[in-house]
Amino acid sequence: MPTENSAVATSPAAAASQPQDFIRQIVRDDLAQGRHAVVHTRFPPEPNGYLHIGHAKAICLSFGIAREFGGWCNLRLDDTNPGKEDPEFVEGIKEDVRWLGFEWHALRHASDYFEVFYRSAIKLIKDGVAYVDDLDAEQMRAYRGTLTEPGRNSPFRERTVAENLDLFVRMRAGEFADGSKTLRARIDMASGNINLRDPAIYRIRKVTHQNTGDAWPIYPMYDYAHCLSDALEGITHSLCTLEFEDHRPLYDWFVDKVDLPGHPQLWQGLVEAGLHTEPAKPRQIEFSRLNLSYCITSKRKLAQLVSEGHVDGWDDPRMNTLRGLRRRGFTPAGLRLLVDRVGVSKQNSVIDYAVLEGCIREDLDATSARRMAVLDPLKLVLTNVPHGHEEMLSFPNHPKDESFGTRELPFSREVWIEREDFAEVPPKGFHRLKPDGEVRLRGVGIIRCERMIKDGEGKLVELHCTLDPDSRHGLPGADRKVKSTIHWVSAGHAVAAEVRLYDRQFDVPAPDGEEDGKSWLEHINPGAKRVVQGWLEPAAAQAQPEQRFQFERLGYFVADRFDHRPDAPVFNRTVTLRDIWARQAGQ
Repeated sequence: MPTENSAVATSPAAAASQPQDFIRQIVRDDLAQGRHAVVHTRFPPEPNGYLHIGHAKAICLSFGIAREFGGWCNLRLDDTNPGKEDPEFVEGIKEDVRWLGFEWHALRHASDYFEVFYRSAIKLIKDGVAYVDDLDAEQMRAYRGTLTEPGRNSPFRERTVAENLDLFVRMRAGEFADGSKTLRARIDMASGNINLRDPAIYRIRKVTHQNTGDAWPIYPMYDYAHCLSDALEGITHSLCTLEFEDHRPLYDWFVDKVDLPGHPQLWQGLVEAGLHTEPAKPRQIEFSRLNLSYCITSKRKLAQLVSEGHVDGWDDPRMNTLRGLRRRGFTPAGLRLLVDRVGVSKQNSVIDYAVLEGCIREDLDATSARRMAVLDPLKLVLTNVPHGHEEMLSFPNHPKDESFGTRELPFSREVWIEREDFAEVPPKGFHRLKPDGEVRLRGVGIIRCERMIKDGEGKLVELHCTLDPDSRHGLPGADRKVKSTIHWVSAGHAVAAEVRLYDRQFDVPAPDGEEDGKSWLEHINPGAKRVVQGWLEPAAAQAQPEQRFQFERLGYFVADRFDHRPDAPVFNRTVTLRDIWARQAGQ
C-alpha cells in the first residue's frame, strides 16, 4: 500500500475509473490550472473522544484524495480545548486511522502553533481588526442578535489599539480571571451571517493543557486556530462537512487578514522546531456527512452511553465508534467500500444501515474462511454408525477460492445440529429435518429422522437418525436429491465457546427523532447483544484474535480481539448472512 507522500502515476484507463465527484473535479482543475503543484490535505479531529463511523468518510476522503493525486495528508489533532481532551483519545485516533488503511505525512497538533496564533492575534489588533471585550458570555449572546435581527456593537468595541494590545498582553500573562475578557475580531455586527458578528478569537481559560502544560492561560477558538493551522501547513484543499459552510467566510477572513505567506515573522521558529511548511492560502470545500439510520454519532451521546453503563466501553461492539466496529469484526475494506458507494455530494441524506451491512458482507464473503458452528445445539445420534467411530473429513476453507486450501473436520456417531433445523410439526414450506424426513448432513450424507427423545418435561433433547451409507461422498447414492442440507459439529470433538450475537444498537431508524415522544435512550435495542454458548469445530477454536470466519449458514463472526483464547474461545457476530431487519419489516 503506498504511503500518502508517495507520488502516484495514473494511467488514462485508471483515471477514467477514478471517482468523478465535485471535490475531485475541483482538485483536477486546480492542478491543471497550476494553482497548486502538489495536493495537501489534512484530517483534523479533536481528541475529546474516539472516532466514529461518521469520521470514516472524512478520513477516506482527505487521505484518499491525497493518495489519488500523488500528494500528502497530515493528521492534525485540534487540541485547543483543554480539559475535554485526553492523550488516550490521541492514541486511539492514530490507531483508528491506521486501522482504516491510511498513514499520515506528518502528525501535527494545533498546540504546535500556539505562539504563531498569538503573534497573529497581535497583528490583528495592530491592524485595528481585533479588540478586547469585557462582556461575559451571556452578555455577548444578548448583543449578538438573532437570525432576523442584527447584533449590537459592544461598548468596548472602540478601544484604542494601544489599550487592546495592553489588555491582550496582560491576558497572556494570566492577570485576569477566566471569562472576564475575550479577544474578538472586529468585522460586522449587522452581518446576515452570524459567524461574522465579531466572533471570539481568544478566551481566558486557566486549564492545564496536555501538551503545553500551564504555559498558556488563554486559548484560541476553533474558527481562528483551524484556518491558520491549515495555512501554516500549506494545506491546499481543506475538506470539511456541510455544517462549516456558513463558517467559510470567517475562515477566509482570518486567512486573508493574518496573511501568513506575506508575514514570515509570524511563523518564525517553526523551521527550528521542524514544523515548517511554506504557508499557503487554503481553500475550504464542504461535503455532506455520512449519516446512517439506526445510529448515533454525537460524541456527547456516545460518551453518555459509556458513562451510564448502557454499553461496556468505547470499544463495545454495539457502538458505532471505529473501535467498536473493529471489535465487532467490521473490516477497513468494507468501510472504505461504503464510503465509495455513498459517494461525495452537497446533499445531506440518511443512508440505510443495510447498505453498510451489505458492504461488510461483500468484503467478508470474499476474505473469510468457512467454519462450522452450532449456537443452539440439539444432539443427533446416528444409530447405524458404530459406537466409537471417528473419521476425518476434508472440507474446503472457501467454496469460491481454492487458494484458501482445505481443512480436516472430525466426524463421529453423535453430532450437534441447530435446534431450528428440526421441526416436530413442520410449518408450510419447511424443508429441513422432521419426523421420518430426510436431509443431507453437510459433507457426510443423507440422514433420516427415526425417533425423538424428550425429557420429563417434554422438551426435545435428542434425535435418533440413520445415515444412508450409499449417500456418502464418492458412492453411487451421493447424488440422490433431498431438499435441504444442514450443518453440524461432532459432539465429541466440538469446542465450547462464548458467542456474542450483536445487532443494531437502536430499534428505530432515527433514534434522535422526536416523532414518538420518546428520548433517544428509550430506543436502545434490547436485543443488540445476546450471549450464548456455542459449539465450534476445533479449527475455529484455534483462531487468532481478530480472525474472521463465516460460520456456515449462521453469519460472519470474529474472534474477539481482547477476550478470545484458543482454550476459551470468544466470538462476536459481525453480521448475519442476510438482512433480517428487512424481513422483519415485511420487505
